[in-house]
Amino acid sequence: MTILPPDHNRDDLPNDDQSPPESPSRIVNPRREFLRSAALFTGTAAALGGGLELLTRRPGAAAEAAPGEFGDLAQGQVRRPLGPYDTSEPVTPYAQATSYNNFYEFGTDKADPARLAGSLKVRPWTVKIDGEVRKPQTVDIDTLQSWFPLEDRIYRMRCVEGWSMVMPWLGFPLAALIRRMEPTGKAKYVQFTALNDPKQFPGQRTRVLDWPYVEGLRLDEALHPLAFMAVGLQGRVLPGQNGAPLRLAVPWKYGFKSIKSIVRITLTEKQPKTTWSIAAPDEYGFFANVNPAVPHPRWSQATERRIGDLSRRKTLPFNGYAEQVAGLYKGMDLKKFY
Repeated sequence: MTILPPDHNRDDLPNDDQSPPESPSRIVNPRREFLRSAALFTGTAAALGGGLELLTRRPGAAAEAAPGEFGDLAQGQVRRPLGPYDTSEPVTPYAQATSYNNFYEFGTDKADPARLAGSLKVRPWTVKIDGEVRKPQTVDIDTLQSWFPLEDRIYRMRCVEGWSMVMPWLGFPLAALIRRMEPTGKAKYVQFTALNDPKQFPGQRTRVLDWPYVEGLRLDEALHPLAFMAVGLQGRVLPGQNGAPLRLAVPWKYGFKSIKSIVRITLTEKQPKTTWSIAAPDEYGFFANVNPAVPHPRWSQATERRIGDLSRRKTLPFNGYAEQVAGLYKGMDLKKFY
């Protein structure tokens, strides 16, 4: 099996968007835009089944805000204050966030996911939840989304290749889903499995990786408030190239941990295998926490290029979330458990 180095086209960065970066304060009324995008994305409201109704019933961030907390902007958007998990850094423009992607199920070129995402059909879509849980079940994606009020989170995303973005996700905490499934006392890890369908994922017609793509977290990592299940991006339905209809977002880990297009979530007693640790165990560990002090065997992780910037910046331990998550790894040798 040929393993393509993840930085094989590191110089193929997108042209800088000439428009100014979107300010976090412009990210907004995610519910209104999400619903509009959902209708367009699925073609008809009927195609979305009960999803629109269920989504509408849930209070959005704006609906929950105190009077005066949000102010309408000229664009019809709503300003919101930064939440406790948000970064205040400028958000990566939508055009770049949706056109420069690693999603090998579509292909190994950064442009492949956006070019080929039309082959992915996200309705109907089900997610199987099994393993060490008291409530195993297979649930329709719209029903799953209806279980939780949607939140928006503005997270940094650091790719193991040395570039980064700032992504405004829309979704719900992973912990809420896990607790709803009632883990047994044997549950210690969470394994995620992505869709395996070469008809929809042309990249799976090659053996560049072992399919399906699988990832995993320790249970305490999965229950951390920062661990997030995303169903939207910048207030819109999550595009196929970004992992529709359901993906993980763990911002203190390298981006490949945030598995896309999830169809199965399994709680396990033993540490699950993960796709990149199978493909190149000396280069990609199970934990994959962002760590500028531990270089990749073939390049430094000390700095990164934020997409849209010309110069590089220092990479922060745990991607800047050390205050929130470093305690999860107290006493661990982070060079050994990379």
